Amino acid sequence: MNAEPTVSIHPDPSLLAAAVAARLVTRLVDVQNELGSATVVLTGGTMGIAALQAVAECPAQRAVDWSRVHFWWGDERFLPAGHPDRNATQAWSALLDKVGVDPQKVHEVGTTNQFATEDDAASDYAAQLAAVAGAESGNNAGPDARVPRFDVLLLGVGPDAHVASLFPELAGIRTTGRTVVGVADAPKPPPKRVSLTLEAINTANQVWIAVSGKDKAGAVGLALANAGHVQVPAAGARGLRKTLWLIDQEAAAQLPGRLIVPEESAS
Repeated sequence: MNAEPTVSIHPDPSLLAAAVAARLVTRLVDVQNELGSATVVLTGGTMGIAALQAVAECPAQRAVDWSRVHFWWGDERFLPAGHPDRNATQAWSALLDKVGVDPQKVHEVGTTNQFATEDDAASDYAAQLAAVAGAESGNNAGPDARVPRFDVLLLGVGPDAHVASLFPELAGIRTTGRTVVGVADAPKPPPKRVSLTLEAINTANQVWIAVSGKDKAGAVGLALANAGHVQVPAAGARGLRKTLWLIDQEAAAQLPGRLIVPEESAS
């Protein structure tokens, strides 16, 4: 059974990004100490990229052996390689180019230069996931043979409560039996995308959902009030061991009070 959510509230977006960064560095160090390598699934969006920038600026990030971190993405825009709107392009600029990553461990979604359709790119990404999962064994293996062990999976939330590129009521959030789905009709540009499915997201040991801004307050409130995941995709994102919402004061405006916990209890 996946973990019920806990919530950590921060005063403003900059402090939220710093808190996400500090937690991520600590978590990666802990996992590497235990297992040797670590795996993180990145997200895009304003807060996702701000958190990566905060990691790069955090002196403690030097404690991470970045060459032993696998990077994946929860979703990607199906665009040409190097396009500034691609999550991977932004992540390289914010963090990956600044630390000693192993390029072989940075697993990007395919581009329009490589694949004719978003479905082709999705099939390739699913194959990448399965190949790395197949190479894992013992303590390094994840709970689902189709995907690697995800130690931390980061998500943002849109004002419509979408996560990754799983949008309310559309086919992606309804997809079962697959780890990756092509999205042809996203309601925000660009329309063509590739996304992990909710099944794949929910194999992660820890899912962290970082959200800022008053325009997200309604989505946060609905997601944490046990709304249905087809209508409110963010409600369905749960980690196996931890589901942690990291939000700022504005995003917390409609939060159910029962879920607020002291910061130290949410670590």
